[in-house]
Amino acid sequence: MKLSRREFVRWAGAASIAAALTGCDAFRALGLSPMASIDGDSWRAPDSNVRDLASHTLARLSFGPRPGDYARVREMGAEAYIEEQLAPDALDDSYCDSLVRRLESLTQPRGELFEYKPEFLLDEMTRGKLLRAVYSRRQLCEVMVDFWSDHFNIDSSKGDCRWLKADDDRDVIRLHALGMFPDLLRASALSPAMLWYLDGRVNRKASRADKPNENYARELLELHTLGVNGGYTQRDVMETARCLTGWTVRSKQFLRNGSVEFHPDQHDGAEKSVLGHTIPAGLAERDLDEVLRLAAQHPATGRHIAFKLCRRFISDSPSEPAVASVAQTFQTTNGDIKATLRTLFGSDAFRTSSDTKIKRPFHYLASALRVTAAKTDAGAALQDYLLRMGHAPFQYPTPDGFPEEAAPWMGSLMWRWHFARALADNRLPGVHVDWPKLASMFDGAEGLAAHTLGRKPTPEEQRALLATNADPATLLASPGFQRF
Repeated sequence: MKLSRREFVRWAGAASIAAALTGCDAFRALGLSPMASIDGDSWRAPDSNVRDLASHTLARLSFGPRPGDYARVREMGAEAYIEEQLAPDALDDSYCDSLVRRLESLTQPRGELFEYKPEFLLDEMTRGKLLRAVYSRRQLCEVMVDFWSDHFNIDSSKGDCRWLKADDDRDVIRLHALGMFPDLLRASALSPAMLWYLDGRVNRKASRADKPNENYARELLELHTLGVNGGYTQRDVMETARCLTGWTVRSKQFLRNGSVEFHPDQHDGAEKSVLGHTIPAGLAERDLDEVLRLAAQHPATGRHIAFKLCRRFISDSPSEPAVASVAQTFQTTNGDIKATLRTLFGSDAFRTSSDTKIKRPFHYLASALRVTAAKTDAGAALQDYLLRMGHAPFQYPTPDGFPEEAAPWMGSLMWRWHFARALADNRLPGVHVDWPKLASMFDGAEGLAAHTLGRKPTPEEQRALLATNADPATLLASPGFQRF
């Protein structure tokens, strides 16, 4: 069989990931090993009956601890760990980077993405997201990428989003996840994938008969900035849509596929009034910057973002003082995401909120792989479980993104048990856990249980483990593991 250059690169990339994660000699020669992403050489497990601050902070700022994480965070202190995670570029993430680099499409320029089949792109995006969640040392960054992916949700099945979502994930969400919110908002507004998804590309006013498309304007105010109760009116939506006329995306054009352009002849250049402010006539493409500035700086936006962050990191129903404090920092720093998170993580509400959240399916699956030091290629077997649990990345159909609250995910509990059973039995293709080695790290079943739960097991959990002969599936399917 003769392979084209691109087909060979795809095959070689997949083969190198498989080799890396099965510990072949060639991969070891690169100085990497399946355990290279585990920090430290101490496998100390938590020794308290409730999650201590180190265990709680790890549970919230990451997709779960890997062996060695708890001992390291306990030694360095929770505050130092928070600061470390708020500076991700200073962390050596070469092991994870080496895995993700083998996913060819994720590094391609926007125009090159159209050369791939959509299903291949979706597979590589999903594998990249899983590999980073499982292996990256920049865990808070990955959690925030997940957060903003829902906040600025794009269904990759719509039109050219099938190709352009990979660009949005890399150059919008991931690039700005811990940056400044106004920069993230503008990058999203001009993302070719977003212009496709919410119809901004067909929002034009070339003649009196043309009526601006309000889809993106409505979601900009309702979901991305002020929030549904943010005080904007239908007139604000209409005026915002007028401000955003004239922007479009090239489609199916040789060399410039996916290019974003502004067409002055399709823009409404007259005066507008948005959120009580006049935007003068004649600003052309600068109308976009004016309306985004008004939306980003609006007090309701700070509160909306603060509520969602507190819901993610504190509880499904965060207290009013906690939200107000986080919102104030967001407002006074002009949307500095790191500063906003620093206020949140320093609050009493955060420190005292242990075990108040239920893991969503992606979080649950990633945390199970992390806590067991699993080797995985993030392939079809794992993606199939995410589909069955209703949490397949990049595939949520509506602009509000996957729900954060626990209630919508209760229907996935049966599939969580099936996943736990398959992982415990090493029956997942492309995934392997060295259970004897893992148990030896923590001096047996009791230490492994404490490591898995982030605390010592309760008497009830101890009885369940005794009755099942310390079956790992019992731990991974337990309510204690599914909470964080």
